[in-house]
Order: sequence, then structure tokens, then C-alpha cells
Amino acid sequence: MAASFIYLKGNRMSSGLCLKNFRFSRQCATVASVTKHPIPSTVRTSLFENKKILPFSSFLTDSHGRQHNYLRISLTERCNLRCQYCMPAGGVDLTAKDKLLSTSEIVKIASAFVEEGVDKIRLTGGEPSIRPDIVELVGLLKTLDGLKTLAMTTNGLLLSRKLPAMKEAGLNMLNISLDTLIPPKFEFITRRKGLEKVLQGIDLALEMGYSPVKLNCVVMRGLNDDELHSFVELTRDKDVDVRFIEYMPFEGNKWNDKKMVPYHEMLEIIRRKYCDLRRMEDAINDTSKAYLVPGYRGKIGFITSMSEHFCGSCNRLRLTADGNLKVCLFGNAETSLRDLLRNGASKEELIAVVGQAVGRKKKQHAGMSNLPSMKNRPMILIGDSNSLLTGSFIATSSIRPYCTDKGDHFSNHNDYLDDPWTSYRETHASLLQASSLFNASTRRSNLSQETHEHTTPNANDQVKLTHVDHHGQARMVDITEKPWTVRRATAQAIVWIGPEAFRLVDENLIKKGDVLKVAEIAGITGGKLTSQLIPLCHPISLHQLSVRLSLDSKNNCVIIESNAVTHGPTGVEMEALTAVAVASLTVIDMVKAVTKEAEIRNLNLVSKSGGTRGDFNRTKNDDMPFPC
Repeated sequence: MAASFIYLKGNRMSSGLCLKNFRFSRQCATVASVTKHPIPSTVRTSLFENKKILPFSSFLTDSHGRQHNYLRISLTERCNLRCQYCMPAGGVDLTAKDKLLSTSEIVKIASAFVEEGVDKIRLTGGEPSIRPDIVELVGLLKTLDGLKTLAMTTNGLLLSRKLPAMKEAGLNMLNISLDTLIPPKFEFITRRKGLEKVLQGIDLALEMGYSPVKLNCVVMRGLNDDELHSFVELTRDKDVDVRFIEYMPFEGNKWNDKKMVPYHEMLEIIRRKYCDLRRMEDAINDTSKAYLVPGYRGKIGFITSMSEHFCGSCNRLRLTADGNLKVCLFGNAETSLRDLLRNGASKEELIAVVGQAVGRKKKQHAGMSNLPSMKNRPMILIGDSNSLLTGSFIATSSIRPYCTDKGDHFSNHNDYLDDPWTSYRETHASLLQASSLFNASTRRSNLSQETHEHTTPNANDQVKLTHVDHHGQARMVDITEKPWTVRRATAQAIVWIGPEAFRLVDENLIKKGDVLKVAEIAGITGGKLTSQLIPLCHPISLHQLSVRLSLDSKNNCVIIESNAVTHGPTGVEMEALTAVAVASLTVIDMVKAVTKEAEIRNLNLVSKSGGTRGDFNRTKNDDMPFPC
């Protein structure tokens, strides 16, 4: 049994822990000998009696003076979604049930923290609402004397069924993870359906008086960065706080800085439409930089963990579902409180070990350049997941709309393969209109201006290579002052596959599957990722991207055509071309077992419109023989 000792010197208190014959089952739980910097004005007559705690616990104050009054508790490693940036593609090895904290252990640890000064607890997962005793646990935690806020971060799927009971038990703050407002995209990200249930849960939370309901949205380039304006529009009539979160690196999510959309870029995109966006004052420990659109009921914020860390005001500690204490989300150091409890440690000994862990907390995390190479748990095993889209969607080598986590056999994506964007636009026209970057009057004005400009193009501009500066160095063109217009582009390619492969494609007998449908989806995906594939292309918000494939039996060819539309300062020619290029390569990949002679021919831009350089239409000679 461990023996503890406490000694006082003047008005300062130090603590030590003498451990004898005390074995921990995990190496990470070994307690190093650490000398804590003494914290003034924290003398108590008794540390662990039920008496009022003086200013703040020295055990929860680190050597940089940060006071940790906020504990995040992961209740489970399991989840009813399979989000790609939270759940690695290969799945995770779940901890055995007997290694997870029991309800009584969670309450015992939480009680110790609250007695030391923690006044806010957040329940996370996995997905906390799937825990069978969640209502009972909420009730037990809410009875802790000194706890002011009991919050939960959830994916929202079960709120309609469980929220009333949880609110009655004492849950008084709610964060809901929501990374897209488009049903097919939701299914792609989470490998599950359920967006409608999440939206119903949000409405229920608002009806029940949660104010505000916080929505966590992890923003990833090429996936949901085109929905920023739609999320801002949610704040027009709803008391919601939408927090845009920079994509963060965790084990298995193939993070890179190309996927991350930094705070200032998000802010710039939003201000293009909401030029009167106003900065709000933040509280001391707020992780979110708050903004408000004047006249809107809700607000937005940005959590800038990567581009502008807020380590200096961090007041959070994390307890994983298997009982490990993490003092930093990005740190790989962990201390097992579960093993302490199960080996008979007293509350005094538990808090002393916590104090040593807090005392070792670093001033700040390792930074964006170093974090990806550091060993850390996958997000789902830490208990800080933002559930929806809280994965590695844009891993350039492994984009696939299938669930590949261990033990999961869900693979029915027929609805997704039926062209998600077309069906969504047809059934959700009102939402698209609300999030549109332009209206009819603006469109007429811009088109009228374009018509005038197109009659007098500048010859010098037409012969310049705009991606090369005056020193001959490559550059990304500055489009700050370019006018916003409706931009359209059509591209086409022809893939010759030969008679045998053509027959199998036509009869849908290729072993890999439906060649035309798979290539269609691949083309749409590729077009959306153009700015990541073509280095000097600007990331743009596509309003429409379609890919159509047809068969030419006379020439044993697959004809591929794409159409792209946006409203902005730069064109979509490259998006249209990239879409047909990726679709063409996919066709070749699908038939390569039958023929190695397949060729991509005549990949070109068919037409484009919009912009100051005028329209373009490729001249066709219908009498020219087919070049196969």
C-alpha cells in the first residue's frame, strides 16, 4: 500500500508520494519523481476533508500557473458512426470491457477532481449517449458538490430519444458534432446515414432550452470547406454557436497541412459574403474566437488549435475511457488512474499523482510541423472526437466510400453511388438557395458587366503566363480584385478500351464492378480535389460538378464529359478537366485486367464561360474521322 506524506513550510505546501510494492499494469502509469513548483496562497488545514477549498488546488495548477478546472471524461471507446478523420481506415483495437472504467470508478475520480476545484465536466466518447447507464451516470455526476457545468459532446443521433431524460438528470450544456449539411456527404464521411436524425436532435435541444447549442464542425479542404456559408446561415434564426475547427493530426488520420484550412482562410471565405462580420469578446479560457453576423440570432467561432494555439490559457484535463489521464490533447504522456484505484490507492494518493502529472504539463504543444510525427492515440480513443467528420477523408491514397474498420461489415452504399449531388440539389433547393453566394439581381449585374468587358479584351493579358512572375518564378495568381461572376466549364475525354473490354463493360461483367458508375463517382471526387492535385490552382467552392459517361460501340470507346459551375473570382476549367482525367484513369484501372492497351485520347476543354477573358467554345469538325 502506498504511503503519502505532506509537509508545510511557511505559507507553501509541497507534496510527495512514496510508493512501495505498488505495481502498475501499464508503463505509462509509472509516476516519475517530479518536484512541483510551490504555489503561493494554497494552504489548507486539511487537504481531503469536506471543507471549502482555498483559492485553487495546487495539485491542479501547473508550473506555468494554469489552473485546470475543466475535466473531459470519455465514457466509451465505441461509437455508432465510423467517421473517417476520427476512426482510422483499419479500425481500432477496442479495450477489453474489464479494462474500462466502471460507473463507480468514473464517479469516484470525478469526485476527487471536483473537490480539488474542477467545476466543469464534459462527457465524451466514442459516443457517450450509447452508454446504457448514461442517464444514471449524468444524475450521479450532477450531485457532486461544486460542479457547476455538466456538458456532453455527441454526434446527435440518439438525442431525440435520450435528451429529455438526460436533461432531467442534470445535463446542462450540449455540443453536437456536425460537419456537413449534405446527406450523401454525411454518409460518405461517417460511413452511416443519419443526418436527418442529427438535425432533429438539434431542434429538440433548442426547444428544450439549451442556449446556445454548440455545433462543432471540423473543416477539411476539398470536403466541406465549400459549406462555410451554409453553416453561417444556420445562425440566422437559430440560437446555435457554430465552431469551425482546424483539422488536427491524430494516429491513423493521415493528416497533412494540405487538408487543413487555417482560421484566417476560413474567415476570409466567410467575409466574402458577410462583410459586416463582427468580432466578439472572448472569455479567458475560451478555445473559440467568436464572431457575429449583425442581426443573426446565433454566432460562429473558430478553434485554431493548429494555426494559433491557445495553450497559454488551457484549463482542460482529459480522462480516457480506460482510465488514463492526459494533461494535453496532443501529448502522448498518460497516467493510469484506473490502476491506482484498483490497487487500493486512497483519494489523497490519487490526487497526489494527478498533481505530479499536471506539474509536468508543457507550456505548449509541439506545433503544427511536429505534431504529425508524434505518437498519439487515434481521436476516437482519446475521447475528444467531434464525431461527424471528426477522420482521414482526404487521404490522397485511400479515398473510398466504404467502411473498413475492424469487425464492421456495413458496405451498402448503393444510395451514395446513385449520384449524391444531383438528388440532393433536387430535394433541398431551398437550402442551396439560402447558402448561395449570389442572387438574381447581382447575377444580372455581373453578367451585364461581363458582356461589356468581353468585347474589349486586352491582347497583352492574353499572351502572358499568369502563373509566372516577372522573375520567372512560379506563383499562385492573386485573385483578390477579380470580379465575382458565374463560371462554367465543360471538358471531355475519350477512353479507347478495345472490343473485348468494351463488351464486358457494356454487359457490366467486369469483375471489379460497374465501370461507368465507379468512374463517375471517381471523377466527381477528383474534380473536388483539384486544388490539391494541381499545385497552383485556387481552392474554390463548387456549386455543381457532374460527370457523365457513355459508350461508343462503333469505336469501342468510353466517352466522358464533365460540367462544373461556381460563382467566384476564378474559373472552373481545371476542375472540369481534372474530373474527366480521374474518371478516365478509373476506367483504365477497372479494365486493366482485360487489356493493357487502353488509352486516353482527346482530353480537352470543350467550353467555358464567365470571367473577364471571355467565353470559349472549341471548334469541332464533324467530318473529321474518329481518331482511334
